[in-house]
Amino acid sequence: MAPIRLAPDARPDVWRGGLAWTEEGGWWQPWRLPPGRIATAHASGLVTRARMPAGVRAVVRTDASALELRTHAADDDVTSLDVVVDGALWRRTALTAGAATSQVSLPPGAKVVEVWLPQFGELRTGALVLHGATYAAAVDEGPRWVAYGSSITQCRSAAGPSRTWPALVARRLGWDLTCLGFAGECHLDPVAAGAIARTPADVILLCLGINVYGAASFGPRTFAGQVSGFVQAVRDAHPRAPIAVLSPIVSPDRERLPNQAMMTLEDVRRAVTDAVTTLRRCGDTGLHLIDGPSVLGAGDAHLLLPDGLHPDADGYRLMAARLAPRLAGLRPAPPRPATPV
Repeated sequence: MAPIRLAPDARPDVWRGGLAWTEEGGWWQPWRLPPGRIATAHASGLVTRARMPAGVRAVVRTDASALELRTHAADDDVTSLDVVVDGALWRRTALTAGAATSQVSLPPGAKVVEVWLPQFGELRTGALVLHGATYAAAVDEGPRWVAYGSSITQCRSAAGPSRTWPALVARRLGWDLTCLGFAGECHLDPVAAGAIARTPADVILLCLGINVYGAASFGPRTFAGQVSGFVQAVRDAHPRAPIAVLSPIVSPDRERLPNQAMMTLEDVRRAVTDAVTTLRRCGDTGLHLIDGPSVLGAGDAHLLLPDGLHPDADGYRLMAARLAPRLAGLRPAPPRPATPV
């Protein structure tokens, strides 16, 4: 029985979570922002993060007895590769710099197999190869969900790529995840707003503020307006999709510490709240605010890494447990009234 090869160009119905793929030297490079437009961000760090396949996965219904996947990691910062079978973690494989071939035996019979690429580290992949399979069918993953944010959405310190909080929420709710978490690079870039605008979505979550605080990329005069503009660009493209905005989770040492723009983390959180409240008052009742400390607050600070900023693996699991019911309650926005000229 000949193996079944599932390449991203031939089976885009199987490969999920990437906005685009480019072929590079016999490998496939997943992109989480459009490669033809990303140069307009003028941010090399964002380009690097966009080449990291957080949330990118192959999902297939099959009777295969084994799978094989070739990967090429740019450096040793790469995290692991997860194989999930019928919703349960089956195998986690550590990766290092360079080329590697992962070979995994699978349980007999029909099952849904998910291969999650690492959430951190630049990585290219070959085709997913199924051995002993008579079929390889795509799986409907439900409502399409886009989550945009920082390293706290990319989740480097999660136990594995299938255990980031966006992946856990998507599994619990039966949603089809596109993760646009960019460590250190969530600065409301127009290229990100455009990418979300062009991506089909039934639910959208925007996790805003912590990178703006860290880099002081906006200040008291500009930040709330930038949040409003970003949200409105997304709303114009998705008039009926519920949009939730998550303000920064707790970071005890930063709460009242001014950054270079003279904003504390409390100030940043207040600006996000003001922007969302104002947009709702202007008629966007499909826009929702989730207060970051209600997801991970002062009483949960023991779940932060020593940097006092990033959750550990248990912290990400708690975030998923608290966010899932909040997001599950979102409903499509009602038609918006015409804006007076």
